[in-house]
Amino acid sequence: MASWVLSESGIRPLPHIYSRPRTGFISNSKNNHSRIRFFHSNQSNTDLKFRGSKERNWPLRVSAPLRVAYGEEEEREEISNRVNGVVEEPDFDPGAPPPFKLADIRAAIPKHCWVKDPWRSMSYVVRDVVVVFGLAAAAAYLNNWVVWPLYWAAQGTMFWALFVLGHDCGHGSFSNNPKLNSVVGHILHSSILVPYHGWRISHRTHHQNHGHVENDESWHPLPERIYKNLDNITRLLRFTVPFPMLAYPFYLWGRSPGKTGSHFDPNSDLFVPSERKDVITSTVCWTAMAALLVGLSFVMGSIQMLKLYGVPYWIFVTWLDFVTYLHHHGHEDKLPWYRGKEWSYLRGGLTTLDRDYGWINNIHHDIGTHVIHHLFPQIPHYHLIEATEAAKPVLGKYYREPKKSTPLPFHLIGSLLRSLKTDHFVNDTDEIVYYQPDPQLSSSESQAKTGNGFTSSTLNPFAQL
Repeated sequence: MASWVLSESGIRPLPHIYSRPRTGFISNSKNNHSRIRFFHSNQSNTDLKFRGSKERNWPLRVSAPLRVAYGEEEEREEISNRVNGVVEEPDFDPGAPPPFKLADIRAAIPKHCWVKDPWRSMSYVVRDVVVVFGLAAAAAYLNNWVVWPLYWAAQGTMFWALFVLGHDCGHGSFSNNPKLNSVVGHILHSSILVPYHGWRISHRTHHQNHGHVENDESWHPLPERIYKNLDNITRLLRFTVPFPMLAYPFYLWGRSPGKTGSHFDPNSDLFVPSERKDVITSTVCWTAMAALLVGLSFVMGSIQMLKLYGVPYWIFVTWLDFVTYLHHHGHEDKLPWYRGKEWSYLRGGLTTLDRDYGWINNIHHDIGTHVIHHLFPQIPHYHLIEATEAAKPVLGKYYREPKKSTPLPFHLIGSLLRSLKTDHFVNDTDEIVYYQPDPQLSSSESQAKTGNGFTSSTLNPFAQL
């Protein structure tokens, strides 16, 4: 009776979902590889009769509408994806080409987000430099072992903030004046023992080839053939905390496994002949800073310099490796890497990740807002959040919302550890690849002691992926 009243009123109740058909017809056509079933309600026949004195040619209305299922597997998938009559969207494939273009993202970003304000940029430099010298002066004055660990954590974080501002100079997002960018970049990066132009050029290569297995420069995956040629000690160091978080200085000198050259050598494969003078300039600035630190060690004492500069330097290195690694690794779902025809600038950039660092976001100049930065490195850091919000509707599921952080981003340590346990190498030949784990890595320490395992390699065990 209820179904008749509803049908007479033109209202269709929500369909009943059954795990298998109650009645139906199966086509056994040889030309049709899929089985077609017509599903009907389990209502009695009387419910399907139209009451009235006149015969009417009414469309069939039943409590379970006519539908078609394509085989048992498809039927189970359709039913499992239904919740209260609502069909969920199919699984998202992060390796599929996006339905939008780079120009679509660019058009969504407000025009003022592209404007560079050198005065505003310099205000961040002044702020950070004042804090750095203030922390050093306070620590030296107090000279207390309760204060020193707090100073190391704070100063190491500020060294990292200086690096980010120099990083903006390297991208040209600091200002539209190349000379100003170069001068400020050299001062900031040399002060923390980074060769400005050497790093700037290799980092440009990273952005131009992000997400490419072979051509990316920073934290790219190892093809399986290279991974299997690493000796056990190298593999253990590369994937065991804290060693990967101390990689950066070694990477500057020796690059990554499978690649040759140095950020200090003007003849390195990293550079073209026209860039050699820039590399020499940065290497001289780096050497001058190193000499200054040695001189200060004689004046102030090596222990005092270790406390004031040495330990904060390694905290800075840890921050740099920690942040840059998690920009490209550690998501809950495996993200693709590309090579060959499957790679494009847009698809590679969409595999990068935004991260939330809580209180640290402002200190390190929102470097965790990384996806838009990777696609458009010309945008100043102080516009990245607004630009990201504007681009989200275009990016859709290709943008992965970062997990909200507590005041300090301890939750990201878990992401780091999980990635280091599972993200070891990728297929040698496929054009869309995902990280694979080495099931023997957990026993590599015992293998190293017995001398078993892969062939020894001279590759730098600390080199940055």
